[in-house]
Amino acid sequence: MKKTSLKSTLDDNRMKSYLQRIATGPKMSKNLTELEAEDALTLILKEKVSKVKSGVFLIAARMKLETLEENIGYWKALDKTTVQYPVKLSRLLQVADPFDGFNRVPYFGFYTIPVLAAMGLPTYGHSALSLPPKFGITFEDILCKQYGVNSQGNHRQRIELINQFQFGYINTQEAHPLLENLRELRTEIVKRTTLSTMEKMLMPLQAEENYLATSYFHRGYETSMIEAAKLSKFNLTLVGNGAEGTTLYGVHKPAKVFISSGKEKTDEVLCQLGTMFSKETSAEIEAAYQTLKLEEYDLPKFAGWGESALKSGTGTATPLIACQAAVLFHLCGFGLSYQEGYDTAKKLLEEGTCYKKLMEYIDSLF
Repeated sequence: MKKTSLKSTLDDNRMKSYLQRIATGPKMSKNLTELEAEDALTLILKEKVSKVKSGVFLIAARMKLETLEENIGYWKALDKTTVQYPVKLSRLLQVADPFDGFNRVPYFGFYTIPVLAAMGLPTYGHSALSLPPKFGITFEDILCKQYGVNSQGNHRQRIELINQFQFGYINTQEAHPLLENLRELRTEIVKRTTLSTMEKMLMPLQAEENYLATSYFHRGYETSMIEAAKLSKFNLTLVGNGAEGTTLYGVHKPAKVFISSGKEKTDEVLCQLGTMFSKETSAEIEAAYQTLKLEEYDLPKFAGWGESALKSGTGTATPLIACQAAVLFHLCGFGLSYQEGYDTAKKLLEEGTCYKKLMEYIDSLF
């Protein structure tokens, strides 16, 4: 038997044994070890097994409910296959919201990113062109579909622009092509898999100090995310349940944010408008959110709201952008109180410099 044929048979047999254990129903299924989970997802990412087996595994793993050990194994498989580049920055925040996007209340994280940079915290968004099940709006959708930037072939340029502008946007097509290659399979699966949880915990860019702001939607997954954060190269990781599963913490309801920063014990912070901001500011943010809840919108209309905020600090997006910038800046430990951060962000928005920088950044990608 040829070596390649033997290797293929061994790979297939291992996956078969994993499936026999995790895909035998709600009562009979057995858990995998961390190493087995890592191996299984590595086989899938490297296309060492058939798409049918890959699909069955991803569905069965979620239906069984992943253990902490399994989730760590899945994260390790994704982490070791991430294409990573260094950046010449002393510190860098990655904002990683759900890769299936938002489609309910407009979320302006894309426009918050240049504001955080202007406040002194270099920041980039890590996302993908929209994925199932929502097929909502992501950072990459906004950049490519609204502003016409090519989603491929400019990865090195995007990295250089982050060095230059201190903000930018990275996608999985270039940062994790093996993960991106599963797009069609994930579309066929329809529902979320473990990939949806752990793809937000990767580090495609590495500075001297690295920060991550990410989110969870279903309670329980924050535990695995925090444990993965402890094993990662991030100096500090924020994991919270923000609006529609994003990093807009504490606006739609009080949100518990877990903070991993190398300490033995994970810190927990309750984010709620009334305790973070003044009464006037809280009312301003709440009014903007409630107004936007009633709005019907498409991508151009959404972008118009975001641009209006960046141009002159006007419109309903302004309080939400300033709020997100203030909260992330404060939780990352950079001194300003929530209210001081909000006031600083609003002043920057009113000056219009963030809009100019964003347009310069986008123009540089053509």
